[in-house]
Amino acid sequence: MTPEQTTNLDTALGVTIPSRHARGRLARLGPSLDRILANHNYPRVIEQLLAEALVLTSLLGALLKDPGGQMTLQAQTENGIVDLLVCDYRGGELRGYVRHDAERLAEAGPNPNLFSLFGRGYLAITFDQPASDERYQGIVPLEGESLAHAAQSYFSQSEQIPSIVRLSARKGEQGWVAGGLMFQHLPEGEEGRERLHTRLDHPEWPHVAILAGSVKDEELTDPALPLEDLVWRLFHEEEEVRTLEPVSLSRGCRCDPDYVKSVIARFPLEEREAMVGEDGFIRVDCAFCATDFPIALEDVA
Repeated sequence: MTPEQTTNLDTALGVTIPSRHARGRLARLGPSLDRILANHNYPRVIEQLLAEALVLTSLLGALLKDPGGQMTLQAQTENGIVDLLVCDYRGGELRGYVRHDAERLAEAGPNPNLFSLFGRGYLAITFDQPASDERYQGIVPLEGESLAHAAQSYFSQSEQIPSIVRLSARKGEQGWVAGGLMFQHLPEGEEGRERLHTRLDHPEWPHVAILAGSVKDEELTDPALPLEDLVWRLFHEEEEVRTLEPVSLSRGCRCDPDYVKSVIARFPLEEREAMVGEDGFIRVDCAFCATDFPIALEDVA
């Protein structure tokens, strides 16, 4: 990729359309996505799923106003090929992990849909905002043909906010590129209320949904197309479109050796001694980055 193309990757852009009472986000991942996937050796189908999930996490996480806040997306089932998918976002940093049955996946064919991968499961989205000591979680059945459809169902059922979500990911010669778009009807309600209510009959929303839904997969994943230009393509006939300051996105696993040692140090000495393996080390695996940390007992304060 050229330097100009990479500037259009690993970023999220907020958008508001005041006259249409709508807000939105666009996001596109590139090198950070490759770094998240690098150590796992996932099958192509699982890489595609996680790439789309990470873009969705970027779109949702960028809504957080608390700089120290965290958004977690989790899809889980008891009998699916994929029994756990989890991604989180904090301060522009992303991480994600998928646990799946490789043998059943091989039997499912080259292009399994969402139900084939998850069976009957649920989608949970959690917002933690330490500054205000608030935590909110919404849970809905994992339904639809794609993760984008499942996200739309989440907003419709859990939030009562009319929304449109589009996700796309592809792997080329230069690695993975994934992009996404999410637009919503602006909630109307007083600050501090437990729930945000929307005018479900607002005549402007179908217009926004049609324009946003016209986005093409190749536009979402084109590293040569700035997100600002994509917004102009979709909404250039609108009276006013405002874009917010872009948010930089990056891989951000928090499992460095010092942190691992600090966690182990919280256990009593007897329990720490019981953790030592035959090779003389306490070994800690991080599922997110597929890294093994061998920790010597004497190195734990």
